[in-house]
Amino acid sequence: MNPKYPSREHEWASKAVVDFFSAWDEVEAVLLTCSCARGKATSDSCLDIAVLAPPEVLSNTKVEWEKRWTDFYRTHEVFKALLQVGEYSHVDLDFMDGHFTPQPRGWTSGPDEFELEIGNYLVYSMPLWERGSYFERVKDSWLPYYDESLRCQRLSSVLEYCRNNLDHIPMFAQRGLSFQAFHRFYDAFREFIQALFISRRTYPIAYDKWIREQVEETLGLPELYRQLVRLFEIEHFESLEIAQKAERLQGLIEEYVLESFP
Repeated sequence: MNPKYPSREHEWASKAVVDFFSAWDEVEAVLLTCSCARGKATSDSCLDIAVLAPPEVLSNTKVEWEKRWTDFYRTHEVFKALLQVGEYSHVDLDFMDGHFTPQPRGWTSGPDEFELEIGNYLVYSMPLWERGSYFERVKDSWLPYYDESLRCQRLSSVLEYCRNNLDHIPMFAQRGLSFQAFHRFYDAFREFIQALFISRRTYPIAYDKWIREQVEETLGLPELYRQLVRLFEIEHFESLEIAQKAERLQGLIEEYVLESFP
């Protein structure tokens, strides 16, 4: 982790958030997350913050806390100054309790956020302020990775959704439904990235950005990244080319995911 604020206004806003929430007795930690925490932010980036409290506290107070935060955010001058820095330079603040549970999903909803939440809150974050040891206890529960039984269940489920999308692509392509075929292909691609990370017991950052960083640097697979780029080099959109790309993605599943998960 190499946290870095892209502007003075981002840093000042971050300090204002810490000063505000550290005065609340039931807040356990204030975390810097996403691009600023990883030193990747620009002046247009938002300032991502997570406020941590135990579930028994947050379940009863979240609505009230959100209102208190909104009132503070609307009136403090430091946040108004941040809005002037870049096109999307605002504070994006979440409340979290340290408990993570897979949520129901549909066949066409794309990957869920279970591993993303754990990764961005616990791995790719930096504590700006802590009251006690609750944040460390939460990390101990989920890091370096969740238990093997759940991992096998998750990987099997993700592959099932991914293959379902891939199986539908030839039918849509043959019917001339090229945009639907591409939609299914893109969902299958994101589910492939999800499965790839699960198979390697590594938490991801995102499934639609920072792909090169994650595949080349985090997973150490530069040769795979080059193949992923070529998957989206489509010459004739209204053809069976997307179906051919789907076959290639299925081959990458066999090569990079199932090799570690028979």
